[in-house]
Amino acid sequence: MTDDKFFKSLSRLGFPMFEPNEELEVNETLAEAVKSNDTRIWEGFPVLLANAGESYQFASDQVEQRLPNKELKQRYHQLILLSAAVYTHYHLSFSWLNKLKKSFSDQDKTLVKSLRKGLAHRQTNSWPADVDPERVRGLFELYYEQKIEKDRRRKDRYEEFSLEYALSQLFSPKQKELFKKKLEGDALTKTEQEYYSRTVKKKVVALANSELHSLARKLLEQ
Repeated sequence: MTDDKFFKSLSRLGFPMFEPNEELEVNETLAEAVKSNDTRIWEGFPVLLANAGESYQFASDQVEQRLPNKELKQRYHQLILLSAAVYTHYHLSFSWLNKLKKSFSDQDKTLVKSLRKGLAHRQTNSWPADVDPERVRGLFELYYEQKIEKDRRRKDRYEEFSLEYALSQLFSPKQKELFKKKLEGDALTKTEQEYYSRTVKKKVVALANSELHSLARKLLEQ
């Protein structure tokens, strides 16, 4: 296995610090998306911008600096407004977007409302001729569904690790194994059943005591 493949494998197993240092240039990527003259990319711009906003690198003025002429800077501004309309439609708020909104003119704010209304009612007349709001909606909803699922898996993994840690504080490895087998309804040998009843069950009974749980919570709050 090559070092590159090895480090990527480590990253997928939860150690991103071992991933090869191929840092994504967020601002340059957004500028290239604006310059692409590809409506498919422009229709996915709200997704690109939402992901870029999560990076400490993102700076809207640096994106503009990479756009060589007024026409492209205007196109970027339009895509920002289009993205703001999408986020508003889905009731999403971002700190970086709130900063950008401070520079919106009254005309910009009116356009955002018009674009949001067009998206909500599937009206294309308020949208740029080269952008299909239905494709914008579809791309963003796909991204949002994937993000929710990713966040759910991350939460599940955290809770699983948290439970494992808590069990390890109370039970020895063998006791933890019997605890899980009993919980999952797996058959125990006679020796395991005796050990469970003699040792593990006593801890389980103590854990199930609501008064003890309440006292433990009070101690943690002090």
